[in-house]
Amino acid sequence: MFDNIIEDLKWRGLLNDITSEEEILKLPKGSAVYGGFDPSAPSLQIGNLVAVLNLARFASYGFNVIGLYGGATGAIGDPKAQAERVLQSMEQVKFNVNSQKRKLTEIYERLGVKVDFVNNYDWFKSINFLEFLRDVGKHFSVGYMTAKDTVKKRLETIGISYAEFSYMLIQAYDYCYLFEKKNCVIQIGGSDQWGNITSGVELIRRKHGKSVHALTTPLLTDAEGKKLGKSEGGFVVWLDENYLSPYKFYQWLLNTQDDIVIKLLKALTFLSKEEIEALEVTVKENPEKREAQKVLAKEVTTIVHGEAQTELAIKASNVLFGGSIEGLDEKSLIDIFSDVPSSSMNSEEVKSSTASDLFVKTHMASSKGEIKRLIQNGGAYINNQKLGSPDSKLSDIKLQFNNIVILRSGKKSYHLIKISD
Repeated sequence: MFDNIIEDLKWRGLLNDITSEEEILKLPKGSAVYGGFDPSAPSLQIGNLVAVLNLARFASYGFNVIGLYGGATGAIGDPKAQAERVLQSMEQVKFNVNSQKRKLTEIYERLGVKVDFVNNYDWFKSINFLEFLRDVGKHFSVGYMTAKDTVKKRLETIGISYAEFSYMLIQAYDYCYLFEKKNCVIQIGGSDQWGNITSGVELIRRKHGKSVHALTTPLLTDAEGKKLGKSEGGFVVWLDENYLSPYKFYQWLLNTQDDIVIKLLKALTFLSKEEIEALEVTVKENPEKREAQKVLAKEVTTIVHGEAQTELAIKASNVLFGGSIEGLDEKSLIDIFSDVPSSSMNSEEVKSSTASDLFVKTHMASSKGEIKRLIQNGGAYINNQKLGSPDSKLSDIKLQFNNIVILRSGKKSYHLIKISD
């Protein structure tokens, strides 16, 4: 550990804006800090993991931590710079909150961190509109609100609805409520939330005459400044295994580029300064070994999915390089080979075919002569078992699975056969 949380965050590149370093460092042990989670989807994604882990970092330095689910704010939606958000039903928001809470509870239990979870719907559901305008709205001028970056951009382009315009007041009230009820004196979030977070600081100052604090971290981006974890093609690095398998989560981390792997090790793991600096040396001196990527993938997948799922993901990754498929189930294998060419055959056709037949039918070999030469050279495999004869029938081979057969030619050329009744 570093001497204090600020020093830790700075070294990890996780400090963007802060109200007062000195005042935060003077706060007594046990002071409360909160971070909010947006229930716009049933699962958080890799970019949200920064905030998830930052609460755990604060806890390791003696702070009490609060995780806030936006059951109320999620029904409105934080204004985006480019477009108006599509409103979700209250039922969907509730489902998203419960889904996120299940996964986050699992992560924090794994980390041994006690988090006080709250849902802002619990206090907003009974608030009277007139009371809200009198108790909150009167403390903010329109000029103050329109000066915030996101609001300003929206007013200059497509405009903004009253609902989204009011979002900062709702978030400001959250901070004020937690200050009053739980003595919360720090709010953390992404750098894009600075305007909303400081609105809460301002409300507490005006309503109670007290100073509280705000701290934001940079958004998780690649070397070009693009947000990580959500590609233009629609691939999202979800934290919930129901939306992205641990194997694909692990693979995404394993494929991290050299120019950002150290940044991600600092932001997404609890490895020490010495451990990360040693890995930084390996990136410079032996980049082909990809040691930093392997450590990143293992550490982060363990945090999010646990040791057992991480070991399976590592084993699954080895399958692509000829490793044994024992210990893996059909679902995992279909996941592993989801991006390779595939075809469907009925069970009778598969069982009656020779190895040569299957390789030719799936275009893994152009002729029986080619597959014969491939087998003689030790380059043909079924379910990663080396073939000894082109005339071997599937009924004579221990297949292990009822619904899939994996053909391999050479080191990396695969074809997945899905067996139907």
